[in-house]
Amino acid sequence: MPSAPSARVEAALAEGRALEQAGDLAGAIGAYETALGAAPDDAELLAALAGLAGRMGSHAAAAGLWAKVAALEPGRLEAVDGRARALRELGQFDEAVGLLRQALLANPGEARLWNSLGVALTQDSQAALAITFLDEAIRLDPRHATALYNRGNARFDLGELAAAAADFAAAARWAVKPSDAAMIAFARATLLLAQGDLALGWDAYEARLSPDLADPLTFEVPGARWTPEAALEGKRLLVVAEQGLGDELMFANVLPDVAAALGPQGRLSLAVEPRLVSLFQRSFPDAQVSAYATERRPAGPLRRAPSVAGPIDLWAPMGSLLRRFRRRLADFPSTSGYLMPDPARVAHWRGWLGDGAPAIGISWRSGKATGDRRRFYPPAELWVPLLATPGMRFVNLQYGDCAAELAAFRAAGATILEPPGIDLKQDIDDLAALCAALDLAVSVGNATAALAGASGAELALIGAPASWPRLGTDDYPWAPQVQVLIAPGFGAWEPVMAQATALAAGRARP
Repeated sequence: MPSAPSARVEAALAEGRALEQAGDLAGAIGAYETALGAAPDDAELLAALAGLAGRMGSHAAAAGLWAKVAALEPGRLEAVDGRARALRELGQFDEAVGLLRQALLANPGEARLWNSLGVALTQDSQAALAITFLDEAIRLDPRHATALYNRGNARFDLGELAAAAADFAAAARWAVKPSDAAMIAFARATLLLAQGDLALGWDAYEARLSPDLADPLTFEVPGARWTPEAALEGKRLLVVAEQGLGDELMFANVLPDVAAALGPQGRLSLAVEPRLVSLFQRSFPDAQVSAYATERRPAGPLRRAPSVAGPIDLWAPMGSLLRRFRRRLADFPSTSGYLMPDPARVAHWRGWLGDGAPAIGISWRSGKATGDRRRFYPPAELWVPLLATPGMRFVNLQYGDCAAELAAFRAAGATILEPPGIDLKQDIDDLAALCAALDLAVSVGNATAALAGASGAELALIGAPASWPRLGTDDYPWAPQVQVLIAPGFGAWEPVMAQATALAAGRARP
C-alpha cells in the first residue's frame, strides 16, 4: 500500500503540474527533481517526472523512471502503460509487447493494457494482429475513444479505409478531451485525402491548425485571414508556409496557380523556412520571398513574417490554399518541376559526376525515424542488393548523422560517393541542384524526396502502403515524373526494394 505523500511532496507536485500546464517544462523538471532529492522513492514524483520526460522526448529516461515506479508500486498500471509507451518510442517493440502481455495475465480486464498492446503491434508493422487486441479493449469498454482511434489507425495501415473511417467517427463521438477530439479530426482529414476525396479532405485538413492539438501552431502576421471564397485578383496576398520541410515543398505545387489568380495587379509574398528562401525566390521571381520566424512559447509555436514589406490585404497558411486550387486530381498540373534549381550549381554537380556510369542518389529514412515512424522505412540492410547493382554509381543524399549506416553499406561491399562541400540537411538549394544532376534518385518519403519531386528530378519514391499524399492514387500527383513503388504491406519491403533494384539496373548504359 503506497504511503500518503508528504506536504512537501504534494506542494512540489502541485507546482510542477502548474508549470507543465503553463508550458514551463524546464521549471517543472526542477520542481520535481528538487523534491526527489528529499524523497527519492516517492512514486508520485517519479511518475510525474517520467511523464514529463516522455513528453520532452527523453524516452530512455522515461522508461527507467517508469520502471522505478513499477518497482515501488507493482500494481500500478499507469507505470506499465507508461514504460511500454517509452519502449515503443525507443523502437524496443518486443520488450514493450512482453511487458504488456505479462501485465495482462494479471489484469485481463484492463482495456488500457489491451489498447497499449495493440498500439505496440501496429507500430511494429503488425496491424492485423493488433486489431485482435484493440477489439478486446473496445469489447471491455465500447466508449474507449483512444482504442477506437488506434483501431482506425491499424485499419488505415491495412488499407481498410472504410472501416478506419467508421472507427474514427466512433472515436470522435466518445472523445472527452478536446486534444483527443482534435487529433481524431486530423486523422479523419488525412483519411479522406487517402480515399481521394480532395474537396472534403482539404476542408477537413484545417484541423491541423486546431488550438486544441498538442503544441499548436499560431500565426501573427498582417492582413485578414484568407478564405476560399475570397476574391484574389489584384490583392496583396501573404502565404505563410507550415508543417515540416517536406510539406512546404509539396504544398508549393499550388503557388503558380495562386500567382495567376492574383493577376498582374496583385502581389504574392511568401514566408518560408529559412533554408528555402533562395530556391523559392528563383522559382517565383515575381514574388517577395522572405524567411518566417518561429518563436517557441509555452502555449505552442508562434510564427511571424518579420521581413514582409508593404501592406498586405490577405494572408493564408500555405496548406489552406489547397482548399481552393486542388479540389480535384485534375487541378494538379501535368508538367513537372515547379521549383527551379540553380542552373550553375546543376552544371557544377554534373561536372563533379562526369561522364561515368549512371549516378543514382539514395535516401533511406527520415531524420526522425523513431517510434511510430520506423515502420514507414525499409530496414537499411534491404538497401544492400540495390547498392550491389553493377554498372551504377551511388550518391549519398541522406541528411543527418548517417555515418554508421554508410559504414555498414560499405562493409557489405557498396561504393557510395559523398558529394563534397554540401550539408545535405542545411543546403537545400544546392541539394535541389544535385538531385537535378543525377540520373535517378531513389528515396523513401522524406524531405529529400519532396525536394527532388518538386524540382523536376527523376525520382523513384519508395512508398508505404498507406500514404495520404498519394491522394487515393498509386501515383504522386504533386510531381508527375515520379515513379512510385508501393510496398504491399508494412514490414513487406522486399518486393518494393527488388523493384527499385530493377529500376536502377534499367538505367545501365550499353
